[in-house]
Amino acid sequence: MKRLFFLLILFIACSYPIKAQLAKESWGLGIGFKYPRFLSINNSISNTNYGGYLSFQRNFSEHIAFRLHGSYLHMENEWTDPTNLLQTTTTDAITGNLEFMFYIAPCEPVSAYIFGGGGVLYRMLDNYVTAALDANAVTGQLSSGIGIEWNVSTDWRLVTEFGYNLALNSELDGALGAGEINGKDSYLSASLGFLWYFSQGEPSKICQLYDGLSVQMPEPVDYDRIEEMIKRHIPREVVKEVVVEKPVATSDKWVLVGVNFEFNTAKVSAESYPILYDAVKTLLKNTDIRVEIQGYTDNIGSESYNMKLSQQRADVIKDYLKSKGVSENRLLARGFGETNPVADNKTAEGRSMNRRIEFKIQ
Repeated sequence: MKRLFFLLILFIACSYPIKAQLAKESWGLGIGFKYPRFLSINNSISNTNYGGYLSFQRNFSEHIAFRLHGSYLHMENEWTDPTNLLQTTTTDAITGNLEFMFYIAPCEPVSAYIFGGGGVLYRMLDNYVTAALDANAVTGQLSSGIGIEWNVSTDWRLVTEFGYNLALNSELDGALGAGEINGKDSYLSASLGFLWYFSQGEPSKICQLYDGLSVQMPEPVDYDRIEEMIKRHIPREVVKEVVVEKPVATSDKWVLVGVNFEFNTAKVSAESYPILYDAVKTLLKNTDIRVEIQGYTDNIGSESYNMKLSQQRADVIKDYLKSKGVSENRLLARGFGETNPVADNKTAEGRSMNRRIEFKIQ
């Protein structure tokens, strides 16, 4: 049994998580193995502990889910009693729980969640110490724990889970007064299995879901055309030789034409550095200028994600200017997300224009 679990854990560690489509709501079926272990005195028997589970799950949103979780467990326990006699017990159990689940980071390919709930436990004692106990009986139980879903495909997840389970009496291990917590028996469980989302609703918009989109390589940028488009929106003086616009008295905005970022990141493209370098020279020459570095995105993705991305892009430009000698007290970085577009987001060219950096003269 130990060797089997080692191989399963090794398989998980070597598996590369694949980002799968996330839905707003979905239905899922789960199946897998479970390793239970009593929390009792001087446990020594472990290889003969085993079990399995079935689950039926309803995801109401990207974060919230409920599930019916049923399992079969075989547990053995061994300890030395106060009279120095070796005692052993064997318990088989069938459990059924209703559990609440909260996904902490649903957009990630390795998505962690916490769960908690309760239900019924039907225990069957094969070898037990307290003779007054019934061999078979029903009680309640409470469960809680943490798990991880590893994305395998759009519909399938590999699931690993660790749980703590508390029976509502002290009869589960077949010995009253042995290994109890506040008069109740408890056990731990480790699970490994698969979850199949057999029905999924509308794709979620809270994540950047670019999987499955056909992305074509952009054509070379026509800077002359971009400059003409900017002129129609913001009055300014353009110096074509350096492709950087100087601030003038009639405008408090200074747009860095051609400063682009790699797709869906805050990493500045290589062709942007000459433009940024010329902006540095202008700022170092005009030491009385203070600027607010404004980052913008196109409208692809959620508003919250774009706001965060635009702030990251503004921070990158600020860090670059500081590294070249521009005093930090002259710089303020702010992200504005997809607001204030200067072009039509319905076209690739327009979206490229809206992914921009602006300097606001203060």
